[in-house]
Amino acid sequence: MNPSKVFVFLFLVMSSAAIFPDSHASDPDALQDLCIADTSKGTKVNGFPCKEDANITAADFFFTGLANAATINNSVGSTVTPANVNKIPGLNTLGVSLARIDYAADGGLNPPHVHPRATEIVFVLDGELDVGFITTANKLISKTIKKGEIFVFPKGLLHFQQNNKDKPASVIAAFNSQLPGTVSVAAALFSSSPAVDNGVLARAFQIDAEVVGEIKSKIAAKKK
Repeated sequence: MNPSKVFVFLFLVMSSAAIFPDSHASDPDALQDLCIADTSKGTKVNGFPCKEDANITAADFFFTGLANAATINNSVGSTVTPANVNKIPGLNTLGVSLARIDYAADGGLNPPHVHPRATEIVFVLDGELDVGFITTANKLISKTIKKGEIFVFPKGLLHFQQNNKDKPASVIAAFNSQLPGTVSVAAALFSSSPAVDNGVLARAFQIDAEVVGEIKSKIAAKKK
């Protein structure tokens, strides 16, 4: 990868809060130098409790999981590898995280979803993607992005990425939250627990309740 492009990408990651002021307060500011997440503790106060300083090591700030493409073995054709506070305890209270997304050729899709706590910015490592987000006025903002290019998905807005080319693709995604959260529309509506009533979904999508049942069955089968 071109070093200058990497520098630009990392600069944008760290300055995203300044570029998008509406999302600046996604995570609260830290009140001390370090607060390494102690994930063994069950108590959370808008984040993880801190490890004792004596137990902090370099491993708390290190992760190799984004170096290589992930295996894709699901029906949608994409795999997300997060590098958030659950993987890197040192991110606790710092308000940033990354993820790698790999897409299969010929239709690999990161299905429509939202991140309730973060703006997302993606940098294309390889391939070409059709991406877009939908505003609260139901306007689709979409574009085809290629290797070395960047696209932004504003906080809380529905968005997607799809690889319509005959070669795999991958991106690095950055978020201004240590744990941005993901709500995938289809999975949330059709495979929640407890289940959303079929009548609610039938009326919302203007389809028969029997069709809702079929969709739920298909999604449930794919999750097994």
